[in-house]
Formats: sequence, structure tokens, C-alpha cells
Amino acid sequence: MDNKTIKKVGVVLRPSSPHLKSGYEKLEKIFKNYNIEVLIEDKSAKMIGVSGRSFKKMCEEADFLVTFGGDGTLISTVRRSFDYDIPILGIYAGNLGFLADLSLDELDSFVEKITQNRYKIDERAVLEATVIKNQKEIKMYAFNDVVLTRTRVSNMIHIETLVNSRSFNTYYGDGVVVSTPTGSTAYNLSAGGPVLFPMSNVFALTPICPHSLTQRPVVLPGKFAIEMKTSEERALIIIDGQDVHELELGESVHIKLAAKTVKLMHKEEYNYFDVLKEKLRWGE
Repeated sequence: MDNKTIKKVGVVLRPSSPHLKSGYEKLEKIFKNYNIEVLIEDKSAKMIGVSGRSFKKMCEEADFLVTFGGDGTLISTVRRSFDYDIPILGIYAGNLGFLADLSLDELDSFVEKITQNRYKIDERAVLEATVIKNQKEIKMYAFNDVVLTRTRVSNMIHIETLVNSRSFNTYYGDGVVVSTPTGSTAYNLSAGGPVLFPMSNVFALTPICPHSLTQRPVVLPGKFAIEMKTSEERALIIIDGQDVHELELGESVHIKLAAKTVKLMHKEEYNYFDVLKEKLRWGE
């Protein structure tokens, strides 16, 4: 994306937040000052009473997307726009996020830098999970994590896991988090998993409340593929904490890093460790 091409930007607002209207108007004005047209997707537009266009059309026309909300808004937008290969800038409405790390107050000077080609693009790995149901492949993409968990609170779950088609481990407990480096500071961290540098090409498997204390998180190279199946009962597959699918008995889910990455836009001086220290209060 070079500075000659930035003519249009697509905006997605956090759902159920009509109070973001004044922030959106400020954002729109800033982009217009730099001769950049602002497109807003249907649902967001309806919420604040302006006219928008379909998400698909917006992605086809815009040079990059802006999410205005929090990390959740950015994560769902990443998944929805994954096929369009379009960079995303996250602006936070509320507190600094791990992903949405630009404030509305910083937007003006940042847009000026964008027009001078002074910004940085991070490439982040995405998980691709495939389940075969009735001879049909269902493909799902996760920016943070794919969680396999039990369908009922009263039952433990057995998850048999193969790495590159070879038996690796059987997890027995509440389930497993398969996390991207970006998602390592989300559920994975709460479950006792490691913090992974977001631009690394690896993924982590972290057991959730394992029955055995010898079960530990494992980090695998990005070129590996895993397969997970449950032997005794159904399981739930939860994608980024937002979409839920059922895994029937005897079905398996194949998980690997997707061939494509997600591109996040940042300020030139963006430093992940600063965000990490601020969010996790490290070294205080």
C-alpha cells in the first residue's frame, strides 16, 4: 500500500455503541481533511443513523480498514475481511487494547504520516481450522484462538491430539486452547500459557484446567499441522470466543496456520513490549 493509493478507508464501529457517533464524525472529518473518502459498513451506519454500504463492497473499494471500538471489534473484522487481504488499523474507544492501540487524539498526526508513507505494517499469523461434516469441509479462521471444550460443565473431556499425523497427547480436563502469537495474551494467558511475540511463526497448545498436573503448554513451529478428536463425547469448537461450532463424536478438527497473514497498521514507533508492559503491568 503506497501513499498514492490511499483514497478510501472503510470503517467498522463496535456494535451496540450508538454513543460512538461523535467519535466517528471526528474520525471522518480527519480523513476528509487529507482527501481520503470514508466508507462505513451497513450495520455501523444504521446504528448511528448515517448511510453505509455492504461490508463486502466496502472491502473491495477501501485501501485499508479502520475499526473503532476495542480488540473484539478488530478481531471480528479481521475474520470477516480475511479474504480481501486488506490492512487494518485499530482505534480504541475506551482503554488501550493489545490490538487497537491508537487513540482518536493521535489519529490526525497518524493520518498525516500515512499520507507520507510513514507507518508500519505487522504481519500476524492466523489459524485455519477445518472440520469435515457430511462430506463437506467447513473452514474457519481464528485470529486469537481455537478452543476445544466440553459441552457440559459436569463432564471432563478427552481430546486426542495428533501432530503431523502422529500421536502427540491426550488432553483430559476442561479442554485445550490452540493460540496464535497474537492470541497468546488472551485466553491462552489466563489458562497459564506462554506469551508469544506476535510476529513469530508458531502456535501454542495450552490445556484448560488439566486433570493431570504434568500437562504443560507446548509451542509448535508454524509449519506443523494438528488434528484433534474427542473419543467419548461431543465437544464445542469456539473461534476467537465469538463463533461456536459443535464437534460430533468421531469427527475431528484439523488446525494449522493459514497460508495468508493479517496485516495490522501501526505508528512507526510502535513497540509491542510497551503495550505488553502497560497492559500486564510488568515490572511495576
